[in-house]
Amino acid sequence: MKAYVGVTDGDWFRFLAERPDLSEVNFWRPAGDRAFRALTPGEPFFFKTHHPHNRVVGGGFFSGFVQLRISEAWEMFGEGNGVPGLAAMRRIVGRYRLSPIPVAEDPTIGCVLIRDTVFFPYDEPSAPPPGFAPNVVQGKGYDMADRSTAAYFEILVGRLLGAAVDIDTTEPWHRPGPAFGDPRLAPYRLGQQSFKAVVLSAYGRRCAITGDRIQPVLQAAHIRPLPAGGEHRLDNGLLLRSDVHTLYDHGYLAVDPKHRLLVSPRLRAEFGNGEQFYSRAGTEISVPAARHDRPNREFLEWHLDEVFKAA
Repeated sequence: MKAYVGVTDGDWFRFLAERPDLSEVNFWRPAGDRAFRALTPGEPFFFKTHHPHNRVVGGGFFSGFVQLRISEAWEMFGEGNGVPGLAAMRRIVGRYRLSPIPVAEDPTIGCVLIRDTVFFPYDEPSAPPPGFAPNVVQGKGYDMADRSTAAYFEILVGRLLGAAVDIDTTEPWHRPGPAFGDPRLAPYRLGQQSFKAVVLSAYGRRCAITGDRIQPVLQAAHIRPLPAGGEHRLDNGLLLRSDVHTLYDHGYLAVDPKHRLLVSPRLRAEFGNGEQFYSRAGTEISVPAARHDRPNREFLEWHLDEVFKAA
């Protein structure tokens, strides 16, 4: 049960605070070489301004960390990057790197993705956490169950949710409310755009079935779609080429719990085609290296039972 307080640029937070319709933001870092591992998806992330203002001005819930080129970050998150345009983003990244970015370059930045963001009224910021030293320039993680900070984070998380919470417990606490208002706790749920970015990164920017790497045609597919009770979470995702995605959604392709490709006989019967898929039938698809990021057995079985055209 952790929280993180990240130090933010004043222009970044003011830009986003003036756009309350943006519920998903990119708390980007100008250097993309260091991963962010302080939180797991669903845990709270707060924004604190630099000294001398030195106040917590809002926050949200961690969706994941990915490395993206600046142009990709802009394409996926737009103004959610805290800037009005791609040119401005390149200029600001160059300023932080102490060197302008050449026109022909598109460097990688670190993207800490935050969903369900809330910015506090300008005249109602919160004090920084106990023990947050003035010389901390990037951020600091906390155990919310620690007695020295539990009361503080109860108030802060309550401000995000608009309701009182009790986090002084040994049970994991995460933001409730998966897609469509389901009241279950959803610790692995991501934002919509974060889902796309995280799936793209976890699958190495390659179609899980064909291996294609042409990024404009790669799509983050849901194994169990949102209208059927699915969620934006990495283990409910597959990175698929757009046509493969369509075939998967219509039940002509499936993946079994051992991550083997299944091909419906109806693909050949109805269209007299699909040999490229039949030749791969029974082979394992590509999956993320981390076991907990791989397709969830429950979701795969749901797709087999409810969508796949087995006969």
